[in-house]
Amino acid sequence: MRHMTATPTTATPTVLTEALRREGVTDARTDALTIGMYATDAGIYRVPPRAVVFPRHTDEIAATLSVARELGVPVTTRGAGTSCAGNAVGPGIVIDTARHLGRVLDVDRDSATALVEAGTVHATLQARAREIGLRFGPDPSSHSRCTVGGMIGNNACGNRALGYGRTSDNIVGMELLTAAGATLSATTGVAGGPPSLTGDNALVARLTQLADDHLGTIRTQFGRFGRQVSGYALEHLAPERGGDIGRMLVGSEGTLAVVTQARVRLVTDPAATCLAVLGFPDIYAAGDVAHQLRGLGAVAAEGIDSRIVDIVRRRRGPHAVPDLPRGAAWMLVEVPGEDPAAAQAAAERVCREIPHTDSLVVTDPGHARSLWKIREDGAGLSSRSPRDRPAHAGWEDAAVPPERLGDYLRDFDALLDAHDVQGLPYGHFGDGCLHIRLDVDLDAPDATDRYRRLVEEAADLVASYGGSLSGEHGDGRARSALLPRMYDAETMALFGAVKHAFDPTNLLNPGVLVDAAPVEADIRIPAAHKVTVPLAFGYAGDDGDFSQAVHRCTGVGKCRAAGTSSTVMCPSYLATGEEKDSTRGRARALQEMLNGTTITDGWRSPEVHDALDLCLSCKGCASDCPTGIDMATYKSETLHQTYKGRIRPRSHYSLGRLPQLARVASKLPRVANALTSLPGLKRVTLPAAGVDPRRSIPTFARQTFRSWAADEGLVASAAQAAGTDHPVALFVDSFTDHFSPQVGRATVAVLREAGCAPFVPAEALCCGLTFISTGQLDAAKKTLTEAAHVLAPVVAAGIPVVGMEPSCTAALRHDLPALVDSGAARQVAGGVRTVAEVLTSAIDEGRWVAPDLTGTEIVAQPHCHHHAVMSWSADEALLARTGATVTRLGGCCGLAGNFGVELGHYEVSVKVAEQQLLPAIEAAGRETVVLADGFSCQTQIADLSERTGVHLVELLAGR
Repeated sequence: MRHMTATPTTATPTVLTEALRREGVTDARTDALTIGMYATDAGIYRVPPRAVVFPRHTDEIAATLSVARELGVPVTTRGAGTSCAGNAVGPGIVIDTARHLGRVLDVDRDSATALVEAGTVHATLQARAREIGLRFGPDPSSHSRCTVGGMIGNNACGNRALGYGRTSDNIVGMELLTAAGATLSATTGVAGGPPSLTGDNALVARLTQLADDHLGTIRTQFGRFGRQVSGYALEHLAPERGGDIGRMLVGSEGTLAVVTQARVRLVTDPAATCLAVLGFPDIYAAGDVAHQLRGLGAVAAEGIDSRIVDIVRRRRGPHAVPDLPRGAAWMLVEVPGEDPAAAQAAAERVCREIPHTDSLVVTDPGHARSLWKIREDGAGLSSRSPRDRPAHAGWEDAAVPPERLGDYLRDFDALLDAHDVQGLPYGHFGDGCLHIRLDVDLDAPDATDRYRRLVEEAADLVASYGGSLSGEHGDGRARSALLPRMYDAETMALFGAVKHAFDPTNLLNPGVLVDAAPVEADIRIPAAHKVTVPLAFGYAGDDGDFSQAVHRCTGVGKCRAAGTSSTVMCPSYLATGEEKDSTRGRARALQEMLNGTTITDGWRSPEVHDALDLCLSCKGCASDCPTGIDMATYKSETLHQTYKGRIRPRSHYSLGRLPQLARVASKLPRVANALTSLPGLKRVTLPAAGVDPRRSIPTFARQTFRSWAADEGLVASAAQAAGTDHPVALFVDSFTDHFSPQVGRATVAVLREAGCAPFVPAEALCCGLTFISTGQLDAAKKTLTEAAHVLAPVVAAGIPVVGMEPSCTAALRHDLPALVDSGAARQVAGGVRTVAEVLTSAIDEGRWVAPDLTGTEIVAQPHCHHHAVMSWSADEALLARTGATVTRLGGCCGLAGNFGVELGHYEVSVKVAEQQLLPAIEAAGRETVVLADGFSCQTQIADLSERTGVHLVELLAGR
């Protein structure tokens, strides 16, 4: 049966937005930036919508559907936009439920249920449920940002579906709207009562008749194993399942009705859990035994192999991978228990009864979290293949009956070898579900034909194993056209009949599941264009290609997640909630700029600068984004290309050239301080310089650190210092030199106590940070080239270069080799150390004992660049040796160098600080030390609180 298509429409964006507003829709957008950002989800498809609606209540969804019917415009519903198969993109109106419809309306302990709006983030629901000792069972790896509505659309599962089931096993009821305007209330049989659907009796009768007419097909084609998600879940229409239309709607990908609210089942968290890690010689051996875990009470059984672990080590350093058993593949098996001892015993039983090479029972929660983090970041980490090529979703979610997983993995790898394709496999092995992204070259001339042949053969292979094209992500645009390879003609006709019963004019998510477009249609990568102008940064990890760099973003959306104690990304999104202020939104804007169809003015496009304006250049994404996006670098490059040879914004001159201005002012510090403290001058001068007048102006030190160092006889050459024991060269940054010389003096004192011989090179050097953040990259390159020329002989002599200001230290490590392509630059970058790294080595070598700070409470705000480039692990380890109690904050302080000082950024800067920093300071006792090495962090703390930030060296020196 061929489903009828929607009536073609010529409604212009103006006509469409006017109609929407006339019907009471308060936030409908058709601007190029919004259209570009919502043209893609986390899949490989690009389908620009005509408009994006951000409803504030259900009535606005109903009004949007009314306009869509009137004008014949299709509708696609979207949550967090993390769908991997093109499920959340469409050519008409996209309804974003996540922006405003994210409330948990009710949590009922007695019934163990919660009522939520469709846009409620999974983590938000989970936090509310935990307040009464319950949880929502399914937990996708995207739990920190995915929405309940999106989970219903895809029938999402997650790591612990082995124990708690799929989303469809945990939905008690739903409120829905049909394309025709009917309001439906569905009650499922999950809670034990009879299922029902009210609101459209004719629809119920039609579905009942279809089930009766095709009962044989339903009983033989559907419900064959737990991860059979592809197509509609018609097994629930069988009379023995109560004709459960509500459960059938779960997994229908927004093609049948729009979910507005859902009542979900909550479950009790086990009293204790324990993790058994099993090592195997290869991933096939892990697949061979995965099905045996079902009889051992496991709630999760996740497979990874050495390829993905190697990526983590390479990108994040060896510290990011905790201890693993011997092997080249592993299964992470979580088991519950009534207490920790019982959980550990259950884990030990798993190790005894499952054949494996080596095993480890993990009882430390921190160790377990580190392992789960590798698994949860799989979608992003696997976006680069083992040979470091871009790898794509599209065939990332196949599932087979678990007892056949090992053989399927062998045959699937053979298929990939035949096509010269690689990927990083991982997944829900206990359920037979494999996730993998494939490094098909989508830029090649014959790419689409090759891709189609590959996925067609892969679909045939899965079908031969009795498997499903999708195990939890849904079919979307990536797999809907392949469904006839899994289902017979009668089943496909039945899908069409069900679609017609709900949506006869095909308004809802057309092209998905029924009447699908070819899998190769609308793939987005080939639409990108290469950058032909000379670039400032090298983009070494992307073959020197800016386009390839920004296309690292695959849309996994981790930048939309609330920060934790170990992450920073993405502070501006958390402050505004706008997609354009997320790392993903900015990457999409740059991708669209390169594409040139929706955003058309290249580097100078106002849409691009709108998206980049609130980027704090915190570099959090460089470490936290699993795909390796570095938006600070992309913003700097964009500013460089935009303003090269042109007049710049005022703040680029005042703040970008701060080191030069500071050198002048520091010659007469009393005069400079007197002038900057004049209220009238501040009100006039700061705005004229592009600086917010509400910001304080730092006080110039009466004596610079370099001047003090000269008085102390610390200025020396590398040759002179080489004769001392454990020499270290101090990199004297502008902030320490002119504003915080006490930090430099404390650094000298602590390093001397540690048996080091600190010295200061004779030449006044700069890292070019303020030039970099304002996109003055020619000046930055010149400045860094000079620094590399001076410091290369120091490093060549085996002397470490120690930074005191985290942002400047990070610039030497990260930006120096990215901007200056020379052996000297790379050599210096490799020789730069933090104070904590040097002191930790001194402890390990027995030259120093950390001071005893037992009883000291510390709230630590690591500088974002420190976290992203150097990692804060050495500082954390050093503080642990002091015996202090440390609470490490995540997120950004909000000042972020020049960002929070610039006109137009003050409010967002404060909102960022209010995410974690300010509440932590307010909750801290008066004796608690607020640790903040970054000058900007200290400035923000002083500006917005009554506390003062202390540098690590000041704490260690007792000052």
